[in-house]
Amino acid sequence: MKFGIITHAIHKMKNGQIYAYEPYVREMNLWAIHVGEIRVVAPLSVEPNTHIDEAYIHQKITICKIANLNIIGLINKIRTIILVPDILFKIFKTMFWADHIHLRCPGNIGLLGCFVQLFFPFKQKTVKYAGNWDPKSKQPFSYRLQKWIISNTVLTKNCNVLVYGDWPNQSKNIIPFFTASYSENEILEIPQKTLLKKIKLIFVGSFSKGKQPLKSIQVLEKLLKGGYEVELHMYGAGNEFETVKGYVKNRKLSAHVFLHNNQPKEIVKKAFQESHFLVFISKSEGWPKVVAEAMFWSCLPVSTSVSCVPGMLDHGNRGAIVTDDIYEISSSIEQFINHEEKYLSAIENAKQWSQQFTLEKFEKEIKKLL
Repeated sequence: MKFGIITHAIHKMKNGQIYAYEPYVREMNLWAIHVGEIRVVAPLSVEPNTHIDEAYIHQKITICKIANLNIIGLINKIRTIILVPDILFKIFKTMFWADHIHLRCPGNIGLLGCFVQLFFPFKQKTVKYAGNWDPKSKQPFSYRLQKWIISNTVLTKNCNVLVYGDWPNQSKNIIPFFTASYSENEILEIPQKTLLKKIKLIFVGSFSKGKQPLKSIQVLEKLLKGGYEVELHMYGAGNEFETVKGYVKNRKLSAHVFLHNNQPKEIVKKAFQESHFLVFISKSEGWPKVVAEAMFWSCLPVSTSVSCVPGMLDHGNRGAIVTDDIYEISSSIEQFINHEEKYLSAIENAKQWSQQFTLEKFEKEIKKLL
């Protein structure tokens, strides 16, 4: 089977191998097991690899380089208009070549792919919609347009659309799906966590306004003022990193807040195993993998009600669902600290649920789709 991937994910080349963001590549390598040849249509960067890049594993894989589109600012808009015809041609060419078309949405490249796939009604297709599928959520017009096209079975034929969460009143091609991070053989028994000693909070994600990393620090400050012995470990990078770093320095919190930047999967996994609470105050998500990963390792998520999080947390039985109010978040954590039995019950529920979704199960579900 010839498998064509259309994605906006930034790719890199090193020693003849193709690299991209590790969670995305980890997933694509599971698809790759079941196909004979792969062609990826994606932007190609000359930047060096980082800790969060991973290589595709396949003997017959090529990349069709396209420009990375940016429509912010007048110059970029003009540049995009000039570049789009070439990108459309390369997407069309790859879809014509492929036996199975795999489209990654939402994104600028995904939007173009949504239009081009209309010309291939008889080809087998899957769309991975990695954003928030909640019909009630406020989203950019381009995202809503992509959702409308791919869920419209009159326009989009022979296609399974994989979405996060089980939403009512969906078209027949919409399939609730999940993402896995760990294998069955990685499951191990975590020693029972106690809240009688130092409480460890963790933040994992991009340092961006949407992820609100400062909120996690402000929650820590509130708990410290309440007399709790607590520390926060933060993993990730982004535009807000220097702001966060400056805040920690100015508030003299370096003994309580530890900034680890991006780290390999194994280090983050160990951090989850040693932490009591994930503080996840995000504004927008698809499948919040860090929430599922925290649950996997008995680290209780304290999260905003975004995307499919309420279902993941069983509406509060597998974690805490909060607003982005600092007092509410810290009070929620205090409730667990002061009622350890409630905490232990919640992390056991969370672990049992999350450990259903292993890489092995994920691969089986992918095989069915192919």
